[in-house]
Amino acid sequence: MRRHEAWIPPTKREPKEGGTPMDISITPSSLQVKTPADCTELRLPAEVRLVPSSCRGLQYVAGDGLHLRLQVWAESNAKLISMFNQNSQARECCTFYCQSCGEVIIRDRKLLRVLPLPSENWGALVGEWCCHPDPFANKPLHPQENDCFIGDSFFLVNLRSDLWQPRPELAPVETHCLSSENHFKLKPKANTKVICKRCKVMLGETMSSETTKFYKTEIIIQPSERNFPIIPRSQFVQSVIAQCLVELSTARSTFRFTIQGHDGKVYILLWLLNSDSLVIESLGSSRGITKFPLLEDILKADSSSAWNAVKVLYQPCVKSRNEKLSSAWESDISIHTLTLPSATCLELLLILSRNNATLPPSLRYMNSFQTSFSYLTY
Repeated sequence: MRRHEAWIPPTKREPKEGGTPMDISITPSSLQVKTPADCTELRLPAEVRLVPSSCRGLQYVAGDGLHLRLQVWAESNAKLISMFNQNSQARECCTFYCQSCGEVIIRDRKLLRVLPLPSENWGALVGEWCCHPDPFANKPLHPQENDCFIGDSFFLVNLRSDLWQPRPELAPVETHCLSSENHFKLKPKANTKVICKRCKVMLGETMSSETTKFYKTEIIIQPSERNFPIIPRSQFVQSVIAQCLVELSTARSTFRFTIQGHDGKVYILLWLLNSDSLVIESLGSSRGITKFPLLEDILKADSSSAWNAVKVLYQPCVKSRNEKLSSAWESDISIHTLTLPSATCLELLLILSRNNATLPPSLRYMNSFQTSFSYLTY
């Protein structure tokens, strides 16, 4: 059982201040608000049940709608799972797809070892544990042919055995000037971006001649016998990010994050509030947020749906916003950085802004931070 704060959007005709009577009826499967001019009903999915006797803090806020707190019974079979199952899927042949367009990036790769990478500060910790010189100094962790190493927001794979396959493109090499002893020399600037041949989306970066980093937000990995799953882009991005936040907060007790682009710029500051929220969309209750038409809606308008979600506070850092706060967070060792393609950082910011716009005005801010939800979907 979970205690949740519920919010019912305003009825079509706003009650006049101090005037219109309102009849509120709560049953285990629905919540209904009646006025002489209108009736709004929230019908719950079968897996969600209310406890009517637990209703507290009932109030109607003009412009917001109805606010109340009550207990909820919610059945959820969704579990946070890794991209791979060590006992089964890791031994199967897998195919790597571009999530945006379905282009095959790596076909029929048999992964014998799927291993998590240590945290980014593991090298500094070795000195605290070893009484002799660091045996891992200057030895980067590169996967072998049948390995896949998993980082916080990326996969490392070896592409040596895939030379016969169509490979993702490398962005054109650029040049820049270097100053050395007052002499300028033209030297190639390695552009390591890996680009999808079909849709030209950035998928990752080359780490060496054989090792490639693919970002989790850009790649779908499936057993080769399965077809490519069509998942709306916004749904996929926020689900991947939400899962990363939950896993990191559980493993490392880290609740504040900076979302950084591959260009090194910080785009978003995120503060994870909780990971057990439940978002319910009922038939007829949607108000159709259309500010960002390029992003797909997760919640279907033709049926009742309940979604697990994480609740976050966020601050945008684009166009020099929140520079002082961003600098303070970057220098704080308790704050974790997630690196993504810069375009995906902007996508995530739009998703958070859209989700924030669906909240009532009084719940959109907490102190100076904006409030949002990211949905966990499977």
